[in-house]
Amino acid sequence: MDTRYEKVDGTSPQYRLALAVLGGLAVAGFACTWWVSQQGLWRTGMNLRVPWGLQIVMAIYYIGLSAGSLVISGLSGVFGRAEYKPFARIAVYAAMLLLVAALLSIAMDQGRIDRFFVQPFVHTNPLSLFSINPALYVSYILICMVYLWALLTERNRLVGGLAALALGWAIAVHSGTGAIFGFNARALYESPLLPASFVIAAIASGTALMIVLIVALFRLTRRRVDDDLVLGLGRILRVCLLAVFYLLVVDNAFRLYLVGEREAGLYYLFQGVHGAMFWGGLVLLACCLPLVLLFAPRTRRSVRWVVFASVLVICGILCERYVIVVPGLTRPADLFPGMQVIGMQSQEGIVGYSISFVEIVQALGVLSLIGFLFLLGLKALKLMPTEARIDLPLVSVALPEYASDGSARGQVDPARRASLPTGGFHGR
Repeated sequence: MDTRYEKVDGTSPQYRLALAVLGGLAVAGFACTWWVSQQGLWRTGMNLRVPWGLQIVMAIYYIGLSAGSLVISGLSGVFGRAEYKPFARIAVYAAMLLLVAALLSIAMDQGRIDRFFVQPFVHTNPLSLFSINPALYVSYILICMVYLWALLTERNRLVGGLAALALGWAIAVHSGTGAIFGFNARALYESPLLPASFVIAAIASGTALMIVLIVALFRLTRRRVDDDLVLGLGRILRVCLLAVFYLLVVDNAFRLYLVGEREAGLYYLFQGVHGAMFWGGLVLLACCLPLVLLFAPRTRRSVRWVVFASVLVICGILCERYVIVVPGLTRPADLFPGMQVIGMQSQEGIVGYSISFVEIVQALGVLSLIGFLFLLGLKALKLMPTEARIDLPLVSVALPEYASDGSARGQVDPARRASLPTGGFHGR
């Protein structure tokens, strides 16, 4: 099927209202960031022991969504699933914007934002992940830009290679982000499984985001999309969730099994706000409920239930990012194993962290800016396909031969064309 793409009209009152609301929230977010840069990070919920707060949580969340979204574009360019080609442009554009959102979130977490654009590229250390990752992030955005250009200009000879490069680079980017935590000596960070867990959770959350985004865009613009395409993404999502759940169990079982790590593991699972987020957000919302919905015979065949399961995954993986970042900081690091620390300049013991209103406004500002740019992109670029459907293969039918007296010599070949659902969302 030759897919045709169009720009969104963008003249409706709803479109203009959405731009106005998103633009206003973006301005508010960046105004809060300017105020914090003048007053100091003490105006946020962070402190000396917890220098990474909501913005770092959102940064690694956006990086995961970006990498996962790019996997959807690779279904056609890398894995040969041509029926998913209509979604490639949207997926690449969203992936690029989401990584921009991640970098903006990291910048908002800096006390000196001016150093954010200079220091990582001037003072480099090839042995430090904090030095390696900025290069991965910037090059990832550039690869996405070239990949999107190839899709928009229909350079089909380049698309396949760029799709493979972008997909591999996305995995490297998220593996590097996971290694920042997993290759850390802190008890609640150190884990060789964390980079792999980051990648799998990224694919799950990115796939869930694309399901919600595709269904919403096609319904709002009154375009047709075959149910089987959405349900196929749901099948990919449930496989990813099984892998997420498996790695989650193994990682925490290992921590509880080791005597030296058991106290930290119990703190991680059963204490504080992060304990509630682990069980209620990560285990229940991100894994158990979606898996039930995606495997149950009745709900797995319903687009509405698949979309609902995807929303749960998006919310649950955000909780997963929080419980990765914050508990490892609120619990003190074991600087001197087997010894008791009598006193030190920084605060010792368990410390608290509460997300401040300022941080929430900053996070909403970044999200709103990305939404604003996404809507502008739909109007300026040919991202939206006119339809997304599965082409039915043509099957030849053998006709019977007739003798001279008119009697049939053979029987009709029973091969017939497979029946596939062609409806949109009606009746699902």
